[in-house]
Amino acid sequence: MNHRQHNTFEKRIIELRELLNQYSYEYYVNDNPIVTDAVYDSLFGELKSLEREHPECVTVDSPTQRVGNELKGGFAKVQHSTRMLSLNDVFDPAEVEAWVVRMEKLIPGQKHEYFADVKMDGLACALIYQDGVLAQAVTRGDSYIGEDVTNNVRTIKNVPLRLRHTKGFETFLSGRTEIRGEIVIYKTNFEKLNEERRRKGEPEFANPRNLAAGTIRQLDPKLVAERALSFRGYDMLRENSDDVPTMAYAYDAMTALGIVRNNVAKVFDSISDVMTFVRKWDADRHKLAFNTDGLVIKLNDRKQYQDLGVVGKQPRAAVAFKYAAEQATTVVKDIVVSIGRTGAATPVAVFDPVSVAGTTVRHASLHNADEIARLDVRIGDTVVIFKAGDIIPQVESVVLELRPKGAERIVYEKLLAEQYPELEFERQGKDVVYRVKGESGDIILKRALQYYASKGALDIDTLGEKNVIALVDAGLVKDVADIYALTVDDLLTLDRFAEISANKLIDAIQQKKKPSLEKFILGLGIRHVGAQTAIDLADKYKSIDALVDTTIEELEHVEGIGKVVAESIMAWFADEDTIALLNKFHRLGVEPVYEKKSGALVGNSFVITGTLETMGRDEAADRIRSLGGVFQTSVAKDTTYLVAGGKVGASKLKKAQQYGTKIIDEKQMLELIADK
Repeated sequence: MNHRQHNTFEKRIIELRELLNQYSYEYYVNDNPIVTDAVYDSLFGELKSLEREHPECVTVDSPTQRVGNELKGGFAKVQHSTRMLSLNDVFDPAEVEAWVVRMEKLIPGQKHEYFADVKMDGLACALIYQDGVLAQAVTRGDSYIGEDVTNNVRTIKNVPLRLRHTKGFETFLSGRTEIRGEIVIYKTNFEKLNEERRRKGEPEFANPRNLAAGTIRQLDPKLVAERALSFRGYDMLRENSDDVPTMAYAYDAMTALGIVRNNVAKVFDSISDVMTFVRKWDADRHKLAFNTDGLVIKLNDRKQYQDLGVVGKQPRAAVAFKYAAEQATTVVKDIVVSIGRTGAATPVAVFDPVSVAGTTVRHASLHNADEIARLDVRIGDTVVIFKAGDIIPQVESVVLELRPKGAERIVYEKLLAEQYPELEFERQGKDVVYRVKGESGDIILKRALQYYASKGALDIDTLGEKNVIALVDAGLVKDVADIYALTVDDLLTLDRFAEISANKLIDAIQQKKKPSLEKFILGLGIRHVGAQTAIDLADKYKSIDALVDTTIEELEHVEGIGKVVAESIMAWFADEDTIALLNKFHRLGVEPVYEKKSGALVGNSFVITGTLETMGRDEAADRIRSLGGVFQTSVAKDTTYLVAGGKVGASKLKKAQQYGTKIIDEKQMLELIADK
């Protein structure tokens, strides 16, 4: 590693430490969380990774080395009867299996039952009942000592001030009974609070968890009462541990005593059944009344649980299976502009790949110039990414503290001019979108459909200019993929078609449902992607899905593709209209097929200079490609043949001689491309 690289890593590590320490101060000391847990965890994870790679940069004051943070406020400190432990996080089935193996080594030969419940995303709190009456409520704090928030918890309507008497559970009404659980705000209540704040012109709350945590530590219980907090229990403690033999029994007892707990919790005999439960709630978690980021998995038997003990701050007998984060941070590498099917110019942020809500995200729409200005996003910025509805990746905000020096503000008109120098754009009236000047959606669609059906692309018989115009003008196709949904009856509504001609066109379209991948890529009409580039992309990626998931760096390594072409491809596939179009192709049964090149010219590349007598240059190029050869527009070091026709270009001859490229005439070329 050179000195400059070391300084870059060290600078990033220092910036991350300072920012994370600031976030912790706001969260713990000022009761003013300014980012979500997911954002903090993402930046914390980046710092841990960098420190792991560069251990010489680790310092004793790094957030990764800190156990806890000092709390401030008007609440009395209270020592917990037993530590309120956090759980070790696991993220995939392999880690769960490894956890089971570790336990079985420590308590071999014992049958295990597993207790699983949805993990609530709230504020951990312990309710202490003395002889059945609520005596104290204490936050988790640093796990050893929490804060007395009894007055505030008493305002929570679903917290019983006296435990309910139920036959068979009278034991819990004598002596000390501790209920541990989470204070949460239900999603519907959170939305109502924000709706009211919007009406008053007040800033909205960021998320339910932060609001619950901030509310319970307010000094005025009246304000707490207005916030619609709820408590949901997840554990019970007694001085005599035999009073609560299993986790499942604790849940039954809580229900009997009037404590709200999750009804989805279950006991399982095998870890495979637990993982089925995990997957179910990964799919259904958004149906829950509260937010969750995973499941808790414990041994059901409390004696086994206690016998396994604790490592650090985590019990050995429990883990938290965390679902994929719905927020993450990443660095913007570039901002590219996509021209959609209506002529709209949409900016797209391209960034380092990052996992959000279970999928890898490489780019996100910035929507329009106003959104770029609102976010003030710049190339080099660290940004917070989220998925709207767990589907569409979006940029939520910029981490301004990590902005690199010299990062330039984006001037959208300048960006358009740089990326599309041959086009003019306009923004009409109150429209927030810049569009290609003089181009309507129908004109662009007709041009796109003609190109898709042309001989060089998919070569769809009888779908020429006049039929394309008729289909678009009649509203029968709204995008290129719609041609595959056409029926004979649709065509018969137009004056141009009779039974025979309608059947002929529909048959021609249906025959192109499995086009060659390179012809399909070419037919999509991606700016700067010609026939040879389409072939090169097909050879590199071998499927349209792989091409969609590529990065600018990968594209720039494809033969003949530089930064401008890579940006154009990335912008096209990042556009939401494009994704919708490709999904429609798939639904309609269009499956591009990659075929490995074969033929007499595989491994040979050609450049033609001057005019040919026997055929046009495009025809010669198609013939060369059909035999597995590569057709190039300019002589390069890897060019095999320069075909010299009439009126030869002197510069190409000079380059060919310089690179040692073999120079042949038209007759020799015809011999090479002749049917054999």
